[in-house]
Amino acid sequence: MNIGIIGYGSMGKMLARKFLESGLAGKDSLFVSNRTKERLNEIADKATVCASNSEAAENAGILFVCVRPCDIKEVVTEINGPLKKDSLLVSLNGNITFDMLEKIAPRKIAKVIPSVTAEINRSQTLVCWNSQVLDSDKENLRTLLGCMGEVMELPENEMGMGSELVSCMPGLIASMFDVICRAAKSHTALPEEQIVRMLLKTVSATANLMEQKQMSFQDVVSRVATKGGITEEGSKVIYDMFPNAAEEMFVRTLEKRRLIVQKARESF
Repeated sequence: MNIGIIGYGSMGKMLARKFLESGLAGKDSLFVSNRTKERLNEIADKATVCASNSEAAENAGILFVCVRPCDIKEVVTEINGPLKKDSLLVSLNGNITFDMLEKIAPRKIAKVIPSVTAEINRSQTLVCWNSQVLDSDKENLRTLLGCMGEVMELPENEMGMGSELVSCMPGLIASMFDVICRAAKSHTALPEEQIVRMLLKTVSATANLMEQKQMSFQDVVSRVATKGGITEEGSKVIYDMFPNAAEEMFVRTLEKRRLIVQKARESF
């Protein structure tokens, strides 16, 4: 099946690279367009560079729209005509709802939210569909997205929290670990690089341990935090002080998402 990608920013570039590396697309089956044509020079020998968004749309069985929220209305309006009736339109913007898109393009539409962990083929890529999408379309899209990791289907009204947990979370987790490393640095002569490496190795191994042994968070805490011991003391601090920060984090991110959706809805 021919694949189209409109928008060759960080997300469009990643999709193109993954589809090509996996062998799911080639020069004659991957059609790419971008507002700044010079950006496409790097992929011109691997994919078909299109002169316009309409050209990408008319050649695509599945069309990924990877543009900014402020541009998506204009782009979808532009390509709705050239895009074949049986083609699948895929939006990579979780804040633009199906009812907004369907005002312009009453057709088969999916929404996809990958994670930066797709770079190492370990994305939990979120997907949802409108009512017009067929089972065959779902299978085709799952196959494509599977080259980046696990594909997880959610209802549209849960895509917000889903995005917080898999798309935003790498950045949020990195922020938390950055704070831990800075705090550790003030109590040790170990070089920063070693502190970071020790923490990352431990975090990765702990996640693998939990998955392989089917352990819960409490299982790990109980295993390490012996009664009256050092880990128990540190764990108490986290359970006493961190819940407020975690709650505030979600309050703010979800409110920001609500405001973005509201602004988008007004523009549609």
